[in-house]
Amino acid sequence: MAAAALVTENFKFVSLFFKSKDVMMFNGLIALGTVAGQTAYNIFAFDCPCSPGRNHLYGLAAIGVPALVLFLVGIMFNKNTWDMVSECRLRKCRKLSGTAFFALNRSIIGRAVVAPITWVVISLLQGQAYTCALIEFVDSATIADFPTDGGSEVLARLPCEDIPANMKSVKIEIQRQLKYESQLLGWLLVAIMAVAVFLMLCMKRCSSPLGYLQEDYWARYHANEKGLYERTADIHSRLLAAENVKSLFGFVALDKEEKEQLAGIQNTRTIYNTDWNRVTGVYLYREKHGLPLYSRLHKWATYSREDNTDDMVKELDML
Repeated sequence: MAAAALVTENFKFVSLFFKSKDVMMFNGLIALGTVAGQTAYNIFAFDCPCSPGRNHLYGLAAIGVPALVLFLVGIMFNKNTWDMVSECRLRKCRKLSGTAFFALNRSIIGRAVVAPITWVVISLLQGQAYTCALIEFVDSATIADFPTDGGSEVLARLPCEDIPANMKSVKIEIQRQLKYESQLLGWLLVAIMAVAVFLMLCMKRCSSPLGYLQEDYWARYHANEKGLYERTADIHSRLLAAENVKSLFGFVALDKEEKEQLAGIQNTRTIYNTDWNRVTGVYLYREKHGLPLYSRLHKWATYSREDNTDDMVKELDML
């Protein structure tokens, strides 16, 4: 039973990555954008230095550095990253188990690796960077018609156009060999990622505490809650700012649309730090006497309506 509970908890966060069609579409758009960016870079910016000792540094940097930057950007723009930071800052990670921590990190990394892996795969399939990086390390003894006086200096010059006429056939053969290796690595990486995604989807379906229809409802709830929150937060903050500006100047300059928007608001409430903290942080699916609680905000609102402060404090400190 304990092992089953650990497995279930372990994949609750993984399910956050795959439960929404919007997430998959967003990842697809990221991948397409990365393909376009990588292709444009190869056409307009990639230029092998054709110099021993520099080729491999330039080629590896062309593959690895953009991938690293895209990975870090993916980490930074992932909401789960800052939910985990908030969880550890507000509650010192007391309720964040090791299993949940690693599962959440897998969810964050799973989204962040889409762009860098796409970049690496396209780089390998095109083969230019791989050829530039490794061409000087080719064993010239295995190449027919390679000049006996040639070495790494000659090999390093092959990606460039200004090479002797007798080396053009050698260049084609070496580039064909390196492109074969590069594309083979690229397709192997694609196959590994496809298998990994398939296995994660299978484990998610098998370990999820919810049925397919309820997961679909949960995804819709999250999308609606996010959209309503953002629009309402914008209006609430604008109203608060308008009240404060009016306190200073005695009036506030609102355009017609803003006046109509704010005039229809009857009641607002002051949000204290304790409430902000209770609706911020990591969240795993929970229930209250069989009632699904789909988010921290949902849990906070449920206990607030019951005016059950003691249970609210106890429950909202849990994931």
